[in-house]
Amino acid sequence: MKKRALISVTDKTGIVEFASGLIGLGYEVVSTGGTMKQLREAGLDCIAIDDVTGFPEILDGRVKTLHPMVHGGLLFRRDDPKHVETVEKMNIQPIDIVCVNLYQFEKALKEGKPMEDMIENIDIGGPSMIRSAAKNFKDVLIVTDPADYNEVLEALKDQKDDYNFRLNLAYKAFSLTGSYDAMISRYFAGVVGDDFPDILNISLKKTEHLRYGENSQQRANAYEDPFVQHTLLDYEQLNGKEISFNNVNDLYGAVALVREFKDQTVTAAIKHSTPCGVAIADTGYDSYVKAYEADPQSIFGGIVAVNYKIDKETALEMKKTFLEIVAAPDFDEEALEVLKKKKNLRILKLKNLDAREAKYDIKYLEGKVLVQDINDKMIDEIKVVTKAQPTPAQLSDMEFGMKVVKFVKSNAICIVKNGVTLAIGGGQTSRVWALENAIHNNQDKDFNGAVLASDAYFPFGDSVETAHKAGISAVIQPGGSIRDQESIDYCDANEMPMVFTGLRHFRH
Repeated sequence: MKKRALISVTDKTGIVEFASGLIGLGYEVVSTGGTMKQLREAGLDCIAIDDVTGFPEILDGRVKTLHPMVHGGLLFRRDDPKHVETVEKMNIQPIDIVCVNLYQFEKALKEGKPMEDMIENIDIGGPSMIRSAAKNFKDVLIVTDPADYNEVLEALKDQKDDYNFRLNLAYKAFSLTGSYDAMISRYFAGVVGDDFPDILNISLKKTEHLRYGENSQQRANAYEDPFVQHTLLDYEQLNGKEISFNNVNDLYGAVALVREFKDQTVTAAIKHSTPCGVAIADTGYDSYVKAYEADPQSIFGGIVAVNYKIDKETALEMKKTFLEIVAAPDFDEEALEVLKKKKNLRILKLKNLDAREAKYDIKYLEGKVLVQDINDKMIDEIKVVTKAQPTPAQLSDMEFGMKVVKFVKSNAICIVKNGVTLAIGGGQTSRVWALENAIHNNQDKDFNGAVLASDAYFPFGDSVETAHKAGISAVIQPGGSIRDQESIDYCDANEMPMVFTGLRHFRH
């Protein structure tokens, strides 16, 4: 009896060549629907699935392979005499190879198909055959990826389809069906409006191998969530070394910060995932120069993200300092020529700067996983709590400062003036220490008339007192401390306007 291969694929890339190779190795091919049609049109002999099952395809193809003649031929153990006796008694012919890939549910999702179409793109027979074959991988070789066709044919030809070869194909097959079901689960979670289901299925696809993690002793790879159609970190690398783990982490902070500025030209410089210089201006050039001058020391070896097309003049300024990454939605040709002269500089063209489809912020803590909404809100309500009213210029700087401080490690404060960061302090265990460090590290700056933004409330009145003594003239903070009145009273006594926003922005 000839060995038998069952082929039923949605992605028909390379399938004629693969089937032809199997036939050349002595296999007979069983096939279904569109796959069978394509193979026969190519001149290949193949057996229709209903000739095997003795039952026609029904219900518009919903039922065609769900049959004991198929799954019996896949699941019986060749080393179990009782199994062998059963299939012989029932005239079930063994199936030795299964080549299946699935209905394109992910593609339908990306195309925004209506629910009726999404349901019809849920494959039933395909995953069933894959799981049956993969469960019995010692006896049945399961092939789910067109990229593996040549390797499989070579292994069969050279009789190298040993246990480990088959085991790896089975592992790949179960990964495929697991990912497929996870995507369907998340689709239905969205349909019923369950943002935090009891079982949260998230399947990730590897996009690239990274040299190492945060430190050289840590292995690392980059993955993406295929359920998110337009990710903020979707980019085209135009130049430079491969991206590192720390690069990606820092890049996210930079690009997410820039995204906050929809109608303003902004430059954000990030070092170790913390903003070190941020500025808005009428032109990209002025914005970059101001951001650089805000902290020319920390920007060295940092990452710069912008929301404008970089021109030659701006590129020439960027070229003067060592930067790890320059990320922008676009570049002039002349700007690219300038930046590419720095061979190792990673130049990234951002594709989805306005993307806001991702739903979750996830922290994996050695087996415990914290899942929360992405912090996509800025201010609940602008509430002036002092007798002194902020000027329009101060209100503008308050909004700017809150957008920046949202991306600083807590406890976080940011001192700004005229749309430029003067000093940033974060990562301290005391809020006033963060403020004192920011002031101390920027003694060359003129804080007179500046605005102080804080990511959370002031537990005591010492922070506003320290700010006032440094020359800061206005404060914006979430409010909510049981001792808010201390800060309000001090501001009133010194004619400092203070605004509450109602939303804190811890970043741990």
